[in-house]
Amino acid sequence: MDDDGCGRFTRRTVLETGTAATAALLLTRFPAVALEAGQPDAETATAQAKVDLVRVDLQVNGRTYALALDPRTTLLDALREHLALTGSKKGCDHGQCGACTVLLDGRRINSCLTLAVMHDGQAITTIEGLAHGDTLHPLQAAFIAHDGFQCGYCTSGQICSAAGMLAESRAGMPSHVTEDLTQGRTELTDAEIRERMSGNICRCAAYPNIVAAIRHVAGTPT
Repeated sequence: MDDDGCGRFTRRTVLETGTAATAALLLTRFPAVALEAGQPDAETATAQAKVDLVRVDLQVNGRTYALALDPRTTLLDALREHLALTGSKKGCDHGQCGACTVLLDGRRINSCLTLAVMHDGQAITTIEGLAHGDTLHPLQAAFIAHDGFQCGYCTSGQICSAAGMLAESRAGMPSHVTEDLTQGRTELTDAEIRERMSGNICRCAAYPNIVAAIRHVAGTPT
C-alpha cells in the first residue's frame, strides 16, 4: 500500500528498514561476520595466541623426540603432524574405528583419544616401528600372505591391534566370549579373534583374511 501522506509506510520502506536493522544487529552481536572468511576476530586470535606450548619427550619406535606442543594435541596428531609418522591413520577421530591404534608400553590404545602430553617418556610403537630393518614383523608378513587387506587404510591399526591382542592372549587375559575363565591361555579360535579385534573396523570387509593372518601368527591351524 502506497504512502498516502498519513504517516503509513510502503512495503518497500518496511523491507528496507527491516533489512538495515537486521544487518546492524548482526554486526553488533557477531562482529566476525564482517571479516573475511577464515580470518578470526581479534578476541579469538588473542585467545589462540595465549596458548602456552608444553615440552614433551615422546619415545617413539626406540627414538626420543623433544617436542613443543599445544597441550590439546592428541597423540595421533603429534605422530602424524609433528613426526611425519603417517602410518597411523585418522579414520573417525572418535575411537570407533581403530585405524589409529598404536602400542603404548606394549598395550594397544586409540591414539586419537589420548593427549600427547599424557605419555611423556613412555614407549610408543607405531606401525613404522614393528619391522626390523627390511625384515617384516610376522603379522605384517602374514597379512600379505593371507591378503588381509584391500584398500589398506585400516591395515596399520589392524596389525598394531593384533600385536597387542596376541600379547594379551599370551598373558592369559580372557575376552567376552571366553567360556572357561579358570584356564590359562585361551585358544585363539575364530570367535576369540573376532571378539578381541572387534574394535578395529575394515570398511572393505576383509575380516576372514584378517582372522586367518592372525591365527597363522598365533600358531593356530587355519
